[in-house]
Amino acid sequence: MLTSIRGLLAATVLSGSIFVAAPAFAQDSGIELSGNAAIVSEYRFRGVDLSGGDIAVQGGVDAALPSGFYVGTWGSSLDEDTVGFGHTELDVYGGWGGEFGALTVDVGVIAYLYPNAGAGDYDYVEGYASVGATVGPADITVGVAYAPEQDGLLDQDNFYVYTDVGVGIPNTPISLAGHLGYTDGFLTYTDSGNAFDYSIGANLALGEVVSVGVAYVGAEGDYGPGDYEFTDDTVMVSLSASF
Repeated sequence: MLTSIRGLLAATVLSGSIFVAAPAFAQDSGIELSGNAAIVSEYRFRGVDLSGGDIAVQGGVDAALPSGFYVGTWGSSLDEDTVGFGHTELDVYGGWGGEFGALTVDVGVIAYLYPNAGAGDYDYVEGYASVGATVGPADITVGVAYAPEQDGLLDQDNFYVYTDVGVGIPNTPISLAGHLGYTDGFLTYTDSGNAFDYSIGANLALGEVVSVGVAYVGAEGDYGPGDYEFTDDTVMVSLSASF
């Protein structure tokens, strides 16, 4: 617990030190910087627990250009024994986002890196694309991600499709969100090779920066070394900040 709290504080302080100079930098270069930090009761990747039921510390930094192109990085602590990933995940990504009439589009590539992994190659690269729209009070996004055959996936591929729905409750700081995804390939973490994942939750904004959230999360399948099931349904809580 103490290590996790120190990690969150370090991420928060780092983000703060970066963004003190952000307004002047953004004004001169046209680059917009943003950051985030969070502590979560579990780290769930597409419904699968990658922190062994323990608290995870997470954070990231993004840089966006006026043209719509962006780059960023995000990291999370992991369970040391989860399928050999080690204790750290670091994601590096880049892409382009823009609007076409009432639709928002996002396309890019992300590299999932595990610098403390055990023997073998666990890093892999995935391409992604999504389309979003506002329908009545709801923001709806449909997306797809594909990781081609590569060493980090044991020469297998992975296909993922999902939809997200978000609704803000009028005149309140509360928003609701739902998610449904489907994985077909190596990254199901199950014996079946395909699985659905799902979540439904609520978020409470505590001012402009900090928010707390709660969500019910799970995935199909029964994967889990030993007696621990990494796909069991759970209730997650989070404390996050965006800068």
